[in-house]
Amino acid sequence: MSTDPKNIVSLLPSATEIVCALGLEERLVGVTHECDFPEDIGSRPHVTSSHISHVAMTSKEIDHEVRSQLDGHGSIYGLDEDLLRSLDPDLILTQELCDVCAVNYETVAAAAKIHAADAAIVSLEPTTIGEILENIETVGNVCGVPERARNLTSVLKRRIEAIRKQSSGTQTRPRVMMLEWLEPPFAPGHWVPEQVEIAGGECLLGESGMKSVTTTFEEICESNPEIVVLIPCGYYIDDILGQLDQTVFPEILRDIDAFKTGNLWAVDAAAYFSRPGPRVVDGAEILAKVLHPEIFGEPNGSEARSLDASSFVVGASGSA
Repeated sequence: MSTDPKNIVSLLPSATEIVCALGLEERLVGVTHECDFPEDIGSRPHVTSSHISHVAMTSKEIDHEVRSQLDGHGSIYGLDEDLLRSLDPDLILTQELCDVCAVNYETVAAAAKIHAADAAIVSLEPTTIGEILENIETVGNVCGVPERARNLTSVLKRRIEAIRKQSSGTQTRPRVMMLEWLEPPFAPGHWVPEQVEIAGGECLLGESGMKSVTTTFEEICESNPEIVVLIPCGYYIDDILGQLDQTVFPEILRDIDAFKTGNLWAVDAAAYFSRPGPRVVDGAEILAKVLHPEIFGEPNGSEARSLDASSFVVGASGSA
């Protein structure tokens, strides 16, 4: 495998962010349709497309469409094989962890065999923050900049420890529900429970390193979160607000502490919680402000948006 690839195709927004964080942005010749950070990276050729519109469809409709596609062994993403061939990559960054997150690995491997036979394929599939940091070093090693990668992960580790040290001094660890999808509700998995723990909270219904799972609003109510943070996968704050207008929640939500106190939040999930890249540490820092403003200060409007309970459409027709 080449340790100094010149033409990199990234099939993951998180991989794109890692490559750019390592100062290798000029080597990226192709990215996904979802790559939007750093800001100008979206101007690169898009090697993928989505068969599902997150803008036009509700959470419930998207969930149904995703399940239908995957149950039928289809894909919710398209791969432009002609473009892949023309870009002539010598490194393709992809993943095998989740067919909802990116183009299926087998599809990538088959296309590369035909259209980019000389390209190395590196699969990144972290499930914890530690593995995210390992992935950064893997990309650094493959790209011939191991020292840059080590320096970056060292900085990220120090930031994590600084948050953990400050939050450890608090007298309380609030019960936190990180809602990874609205309808049906999903409990958090992978690195998100770690982000909550680092920030000084108790993550409800989710386990670090495990997949996010479908839950019910009854289970959420039984866990009685003191804080609810909306992090539907791949969404930004404005997207979440748009989905709230189209989602009817069950009456029982009014009984949980977070609704009674109005401790309800929306954050940029796509930037800080959905993507296993360097900005998961930013997510932990933002979450620390949400959970412990008395220690970390209040989050600003671009970091987290406080939601009034009236932002949630609650009615008997909501699914429990």
